[in-house]
Amino acid sequence: MGLHEDIGEILFTAEQIAEIVKRMGKQISEDYADKNLVMISVLKGSLIFMADLMRAVTIPCSIDFLSVSSYGSGTTTTGEVRILKDLDTSLEGKDVLVVEDILDSGMTLSYLLSSLKARRPRSIRLCTLLDKPERRRVDIKADYEGVQVPDKFLVGYGLDYAEKYRNLPYIGVLKPEIYAE
Repeated sequence: MGLHEDIGEILFTAEQIAEIVKRMGKQISEDYADKNLVMISVLKGSLIFMADLMRAVTIPCSIDFLSVSSYGSGTTTTGEVRILKDLDTSLEGKDVLVVEDILDSGMTLSYLLSSLKARRPRSIRLCTLLDKPERRRVDIKADYEGVQVPDKFLVGYGLDYAEKYRNLPYIGVLKPEIYAE
């Protein structure tokens, strides 16, 4: 059985995603026109979004990567966040934009933003392609939001289940029988 057969419905086509990313890149470029922008990708999920978003940003910027773990091998966050790969550069005095694929419970990102603020950036904001407000467990809101999504198990365009489906060019809903345990 192939990857596509495991998808119950396609929420956003590759073309729709490209339009969302283009709109977000334009807004970020305007807002950070005279700033020292550092875009930080939270690996692995945001890798594809980050690559497309940085190409849609038309001003000078630098990038860096973080890898955190809060899910283990399950489908819901454990609330315990571990930094697996830290940044290579200092954030002091810089304008930081944390780029994430999806804002779900908010627990991981809340911890991460708090940790990054301690590094004394000039400013820090959050950018997410997908926002799933129904799942929020902490008070956190994205400064840049691509689109709100329903409380369904989404995969594709960087989003995974057990490290699979990230390479789908669209965002789809995984059939429940695939992840039911």
